[in-house]
Order: sequence, then structure tokens, then C-alpha cells
Amino acid sequence: MPARPARSAPVALLHTSPAHIPVFDALRDADHPGLELRHLVDEELLARARREGPDAVAGELRAMLAGAVAEGAGVVLCTCSTIGAVAERTDVGVPVLRVDRPMAAAAVAAGPRVVVLATVASTLEPTVALVEEEARRAGRPVEVRAALVERAWALFEAGDTDGCAKLVAEAADAVTDADAIVLAQASMTSAGRFTTTSVPVLSSPRPGLAAAARAAHAAAPAG
Repeated sequence: MPARPARSAPVALLHTSPAHIPVFDALRDADHPGLELRHLVDEELLARARREGPDAVAGELRAMLAGAVAEGAGVVLCTCSTIGAVAERTDVGVPVLRVDRPMAAAAVAAGPRVVVLATVASTLEPTVALVEEEARRAGRPVEVRAALVERAWALFEAGDTDGCAKLVAEAADAVTDADAIVLAQASMTSAGRFTTTSVPVLSSPRPGLAAAARAAHAAAPAG
């Protein structure tokens, strides 16, 4: 008789683009069948964070997360790197995770030279800070360099996801003297299909969802 899948609490995913929904659904189907995902999308959160800074959306973010918990979510995963730190420190009574933390830990484990690429400038500082935080946590030295991939975000917003991915891949392939390349935003993940560099190119959706799935299993009611 086949084993029953492990019980898990529902996971609410907070996105700032609807483009992330099929990406995470596909990862769930491939890696975590049976895991219940509830998608929340608010594009204005990123727009406002870019204009006014991530802390400006803290109140709206808290209200959204509290609503998700009230509707039964046992774990929240924020897939937007710009507001990930704000989400992570929001106390709504359940684990609130940022999708890019496992990626940052993997980058630090790969070696001390880490390059962060982003297509939105507001993501650079939070991602660099996260990599440095993970290095301190691991007791490892790290030197982080960061670069903005010009024009890529405009292509993503226009719906040209392959065009965006190819620009990101070109930027990754141009990197030298690095032990790991971090793609700061979940929206950059598909660039991995086009890169040719021998340097590991790390993206956040798969390890981030895996961390949320582990938390969801831990949060599941007994019985």
C-alpha cells in the first residue's frame, strides 16, 4: 500500500508579479506534490517600495499577511526580494520566510567571492545585506559585488521574459573571479537556461519553496 503524503499546513505566497504563480506551481508539482499553495499578488507593493523604500510598505504587508493567516495559512513565503526583509520581520503568528535566504546561504557556502545581479535597483542593497548576513551566520568571509542588469526589467514588464532572461544570462556570463552568481529576483530564474559560464548561477524559487515546504510540514496539525 503506497505511503500517504506527509501532512502540511497551507503556504501563502506573497508575490509582486503574477508571473511568479506558474513558476511556483510547477515547482510544487515537481518537488512537493500535495502541498497547498495560496497565491497573493500585489504589484503596487514593489512599485511603492521602489519609490519610497521597503519600510514604506510595512503596514500594508502586515495587513496582507495577517489576512492570509486568518484564512488558514500556516506559513508565508515572500517571493519579492526587495521587500523580503520587511516581510521576514513581520510577526503574524506563523513562520514568514523570504524566498532568497536559502539561495544566499548556498552562495556563501560556494566560496567567498559572490556576485549579485539584479534587474531592479531596489533589490541590490537588500540582497547584498542578506548574503553578508548569511556569511556572518556561517562564520565565513565574503566579498560581495553587485551589478544592475540594465534594460532587463523593462523587458520583463513588457512581457518579454525570454528577452529579459537573455540579458541577465549575458551579464552572468561576463562575470569573472567569482565563486557564485546570485540572481537576486525570482523573476530572473529562467536566465539559467541561457547561461554558459562555469560559475554556479543560483536562483531562489526552488530552494525557497523547499524551505517553506519544510516549515509547512512542521506546522501541520497532528493527527
